[in-house]
Amino acid sequence: MPPRKRGEGQWALGYREPLNKNEESKKNDDPLNVGSRIIDIYAKRGFDSIDPADLRGRFRWYGLYTQRKPGIDGGKTGLLEEEELDDRYFMMRVRIDGGQLDAAQLRVLADISNDYARGTADITDRQNIQYHWIAIEDVPAIWEKLHSVGLSTMTACGDSPRVIIGCPLAGIAEDEIIDGQPQIDDITSRYLGSKEFSNLPRKFKSAISGCSSHCTVHEINDIAFVGVVNEAGETGYDLFVGGGLSTNPMFAKRLGVFVKPELVHEVWKGVISVFRDYGYRRLRHRARIKFLINDWGAEKFRQVLQDEYLGYALPDGPPPAPPKAQRDHVGIHRQQDGNYYVGFAPRVGRTNGDKLHVIADLAEKYGSGRTRTTAEQKMVILDVPEANTEALAAELESHDLRVRPSVFRRQTMACTGIEYCKLAIVETKQRAMDLMDELEKRLPDFDQPLTINVNGCPNACARIQVADIGLKGQLVLDEDGNQVEGFQIHLGGELGTTFGKKVRGLKTTSAGLTDYVERVVRKYDAQRAEGEKFAQWVQRAADADLQ
Repeated sequence: MPPRKRGEGQWALGYREPLNKNEESKKNDDPLNVGSRIIDIYAKRGFDSIDPADLRGRFRWYGLYTQRKPGIDGGKTGLLEEEELDDRYFMMRVRIDGGQLDAAQLRVLADISNDYARGTADITDRQNIQYHWIAIEDVPAIWEKLHSVGLSTMTACGDSPRVIIGCPLAGIAEDEIIDGQPQIDDITSRYLGSKEFSNLPRKFKSAISGCSSHCTVHEINDIAFVGVVNEAGETGYDLFVGGGLSTNPMFAKRLGVFVKPELVHEVWKGVISVFRDYGYRRLRHRARIKFLINDWGAEKFRQVLQDEYLGYALPDGPPPAPPKAQRDHVGIHRQQDGNYYVGFAPRVGRTNGDKLHVIADLAEKYGSGRTRTTAEQKMVILDVPEANTEALAAELESHDLRVRPSVFRRQTMACTGIEYCKLAIVETKQRAMDLMDELEKRLPDFDQPLTINVNGCPNACARIQVADIGLKGQLVLDEDGNQVEGFQIHLGGELGTTFGKKVRGLKTTSAGLTDYVERVVRKYDAQRAEGEKFAQWVQRAADADLQ
């Protein structure tokens, strides 16, 4: 008898045994159960009382990771055990589904920043707010404050359904196809905190949007519903599954179906259930849904979804229209109701408690108090009468929140980096801010769209493979042969089209980064044809011009 083929940990095929320490931990105790232990035990007894399986595992289901111990250089990131990298403080991620905030919520976020997080409050590229320096003793009080205004850290991390990103202008933009926020709210009300989906093979990232700009980057989400109009003139959604970056990037595949708004929650549940039951659990690096759909193909995935989970066939549907050149909602723009929204750019998403208070005050002074976070580390103030727009813009600018930013301020993104992240190899946030400032001085007249994404490790939290200039942190040798912080360079990435090109041997030290970027941008500006995008130029440029 031939030996039985080794299983990939797919529950639907009978492979339910724990296959690695993560799967064993989840089987031993549902990760959502750790919430009560945090409140009743760990917050009262302190950091040293925390079970390691909770500390480095189940805590993530409540948006908590230990942050990096200060003073450990990037050369030791891959050499030390996780407990050697752990600080006694936490990063905490607050989920903001659809990026929707009112003034009361924003003020609570600001207060938590100042009272418990040493002023930290970063806007992530998934519309979350991320804190640092959180002590375990303070977590219950923080949760109480968040819950009082309808916010949560529930499944903000972990092998679970993460925050659902949506257009910050849902129900507001003049040119939107459909308002996706009701579908986001429907799913979160039904499934947020449900143990039905608290043990997935890996993380599950969702996007739902009817935005004509495609601001939720549907091409790189695990599941994305994208607003379309079918042949009958009905508005609904096209469905994409299996996008993701990290060390093995893949664009999501269209299933070719038309999903009516009232069925979105059923289809979302069906897709995440396919992932839960058929996803690969044996190897963590192959456990994302993108590997399953890459092996099956869109046609088989659609068939399994319909036959085994929905119980009905979904009709064929049209693809979405192409995205706009700018997908970030920065600037002053008209709303459906005749008011205006004002989108502005903090420095690579970095804010603080005081600044969040200022934003809340300005939102009430000039608008209705409603604000939004975006998937590009930006923010938007809504409902501003036309007569108030310039006064609001001036006040925002006075707080270094740019409404009319340079290309470099507008389109530079950075992950957390070595300052707090245990996976990082290099510094990112300050490096990106310094890069922006210097490029504004050196290239003051450059006005072509250009994304620069700075990442501290290979995991692509800052989407390096789909940036015009993607910078992946690593250690490199300088001219004297010393090992220093630097970056591998990806060029010409474009969402849904192509991943960035890696030119053989193309790296730079952190110290030489600005000189490199200036040089390649000048080459592009000198050689580009009329209307030619950076990504298009990269494909035809000589390697010497990319050095």
